[in-house]
Amino acid sequence: MATDLHEAIFMAKQERHKNLFLNYRNLNNFPVELLKDEGLQFLERLYMKRNSLTTLPDNLAQKLPNLIELYLHSNNIVIIPEAIGNLARLQSLDLSNNALQFLCPEIGRLRSLRHLRLSNNHLKSLPPEIGDLQDLETLDVSMNQLMSLPERLHRCASLQNLTADHNLLTHVPRQLCWLHRLNQLSMAANRLTFLPLDLGRSRELQFVFVDNNADLKGLPSYLYNKVIGCSGCGVSPQGLRGELGEGLGDALSQALVGLPAEVRVVGSEAENVVPLEELALRALHRIYHHGTTGPR
Repeated sequence: MATDLHEAIFMAKQERHKNLFLNYRNLNNFPVELLKDEGLQFLERLYMKRNSLTTLPDNLAQKLPNLIELYLHSNNIVIIPEAIGNLARLQSLDLSNNALQFLCPEIGRLRSLRHLRLSNNHLKSLPPEIGDLQDLETLDVSMNQLMSLPERLHRCASLQNLTADHNLLTHVPRQLCWLHRLNQLSMAANRLTFLPLDLGRSRELQFVFVDNNADLKGLPSYLYNKVIGCSGCGVSPQGLRGELGEGLGDALSQALVGLPAEVRVVGSEAENVVPLEELALRALHRIYHHGTTGPR
């Protein structure tokens, strides 16, 4: 295995390869051959997923200055050095499935970064400097221990896809409503109790997934014409009948049948999806309004 590794790196240097695949190599340390002499000045993409790396070298940017993509998925990386911010050309960084507990503020110096994947780590917070990533298009921080998102995240003006499923988030920063290029927002399996009223006002936002937030009982009206995932949210029909009385509970269930197609999945009892209180009351109001203004 060591001989194969040495040969792969030697050939990459000799032939000035732009791509180097070092996946599944049982690496415990970053290969010193990559850092000798002038390093690999021509290398643009380095794949090192499913190894056993625990850290990255401080001189990574000095020896691999033209890296555009760095894939470190499924290692044991606990910390990344501050020098990561020196990878001036880096556009894609995948640190998913590692053991990160802390993300250094220098991550905000990666001004060319477009895709940042940090899912399935042990992060409890994100540095505000993430907001300095003006070209960032994709951010995946799902399956961590985040209790909040940085308010400065709204400065990521190019952000299109934000995934923060399976965290401990209790609210969505209202500033995220200012992300006018955001197309998909996924915050399923958190502890959300409400969503900003302006969420969905941007025409670009088309997909919102907030499934399995049990205490989330309403959706902003701007989301009614979007693709929404919210199963496992709100109050169950049984709870409505118990709290509001049998008659009103049945009326709410019937009202949900007439919801527009865009939001029908929110309250279809037949699909085993619990209704959201705000949508139910909206439909009930419509039925009442039609009943009182129609012919007698």
